[in-house]
Amino acid sequence: MEEIDVDSIWCFTKRSAMKTPSHILITGASSGIGAALARHYAAPGVRLVLGGRDAARLGGVAKACADKGAGVETALVDVTDRAAMAAWIEAADGRGALDLVIANAGISAGTGGSMRGENPDQVRRIFDVNLYGVLNTLDPALVAMTKRHRGQVAIISSLAGFHGWPGAPAYAASKAAVRSYGEGIFNVLRRQGVALSVVCPGFIESPMTAVNDFPMPFLMPVDRAAARIASGLVRGKSRIAFPWPMMAAVWLSMILPDFLVQWVQRGFPSKRAAPKK
Repeated sequence: MEEIDVDSIWCFTKRSAMKTPSHILITGASSGIGAALARHYAAPGVRLVLGGRDAARLGGVAKACADKGAGVETALVDVTDRAAMAAWIEAADGRGALDLVIANAGISAGTGGSMRGENPDQVRRIFDVNLYGVLNTLDPALVAMTKRHRGQVAIISSLAGFHGWPGAPAYAASKAAVRSYGEGIFNVLRRQGVALSVVCPGFIESPMTAVNDFPMPFLMPVDRAAARIASGLVRGKSRIAFPWPMMAAVWLSMILPDFLVQWVQRGFPSKRAAPKK
């Protein structure tokens, strides 16, 4: 059954169709949604610029994309390194204007059931990657795109970013920050000819969710999620949120009294904490 586009019910921002991108940069492309998006877009005439931190996995994704006829270049780059990210993105854009930049890199961890909450170092690491990593991707990309008054950027947030999650508070907060920031600059960029989409998936089959030892409602195959994201991007949607039953539950949580939401959240599971190094 085709999913209902619930986002369109309450997202009234005018949108227009985008051309199919041919020069695409993706961070966090070695696994999960990033890898699936790279495979989805791979085709003859498409140039993919893929960044990640795992050389072996990134090489495997690059090969799969090249086998489909795409031109591929890869880089081992840390999204928290502002200077390195700027140099990488500026160089890629200098070899040919980037049509689409997807700020996908992200990490997740939680309290692991600890009554003390999250380790402070873990909290800062999550914010460094999930928030500042996005900014380090957007900043150089938007400098180039706004100068030529065209281009498209996508920010991977999460449905967890609509409400605090006691089992993974830093993850939810970091995703809320990038969602709010992206939605805040949407019209600023639109006036300069640049499209922006904030992507808010639910549970997706990936290495990030594979470690979860609790039920994940409406768990979606990663390739299906990538197709859903790409469909929303080509339509120029400002927000791409799915699956619709989870989006509806999130919307409900935002209108319920806070005391009731807090009571329900007492039974929410905790995500595993990151292993100590």
